[in-house]
Amino acid sequence: MKDILTLGIETSCDETSVAVVKNGREILSNIIDTQIPIHEKYGGVVPEIASRNHIEAISRVTKKALKEANITFDDIDAITPTYGPGLVGALLVGLSYGKALSLALNKPLVAVNHIHGHIAANYLTYKDLQPPFLCLLISGGNTQLIYVKDYTEFEILGKTRDDAIGEAFDKVARVVGLGYPGGSKMDKMAKEGIPNIELPKTHFDNLDFSFSGIKTAVININHKTPNINKADLCASFEKTVTEILYDTTTRALKESNLKTLVLGGGVSANIYIRSKFLKLENKGIKVYTPDLKLCTDNAAMIASAGYYNFIDGKINDIDLNAIPNLKIN
Repeated sequence: MKDILTLGIETSCDETSVAVVKNGREILSNIIDTQIPIHEKYGGVVPEIASRNHIEAISRVTKKALKEANITFDDIDAITPTYGPGLVGALLVGLSYGKALSLALNKPLVAVNHIHGHIAANYLTYKDLQPPFLCLLISGGNTQLIYVKDYTEFEILGKTRDDAIGEAFDKVARVVGLGYPGGSKMDKMAKEGIPNIELPKTHFDNLDFSFSGIKTAVININHKTPNINKADLCASFEKTVTEILYDTTTRALKESNLKTLVLGGGVSANIYIRSKFLKLENKGIKVYTPDLKLCTDNAAMIASAGYYNFIDGKINDIDLNAIPNLKIN
């Protein structure tokens, strides 16, 4: 059977990334041009600046991806750009570039949901992983429990009602003076602290999450107790949100009768969260965590998800538009 090469294009936020993936599982190249140093001085991503930098980088990054994969445009079977969710201006850069390539090269346009990409990051890490399974997607913009029925069929079992967990991490990091991006810095500082501060947990009868209460509690404690040990505060926050994730996820596993759990998204790189969920293997649950370099936004995961869309016949028209609030279905 002929190998299928997909060209992934990812510009949903502040990473300009292009990748070539073979048969949805093998990375031939995965080039990531990060804008973190640019946005760091502003304390967060500035959408207009992100879009401008995507425009400047996209062609250069694509050429580098093709060169590293040792192929030409002629070898590509499908163009697979992200079309949502994300920052609309940033999304339009990658999608427009992908549409232009599709027209110029007469190659199929296979648009990819960014959330599907985070799930597919695990297919690149584990060649034997197959649906069905439960995915806990935890990132800067999403916190969802997803029943992955098949490679292109998904059902949301639970989601955050307010802040995404990554957003809460970033806000708390700014409050305690760690700056942007806060996730990895919080993880590092938490290792130096003791989780001895009681923080509120919000649980629902269903499988939804909420992180606004704990975020507000940390902000208030930090404001009212200026001499508080910041490492202890970070450790307490990290431990409490992990317990919220763990309690709800284990309920979802029990209710769905699934024995396989997959983590995805930028926050799945958090070492404390990973270690907590890996303990589920002692209870007969198989746990998959993506390679650390595939946790954050990258085009390889988009190309992988695009491959499964392509072989499922999900080809898009050239008039497809970016959808910044795109849902998983």
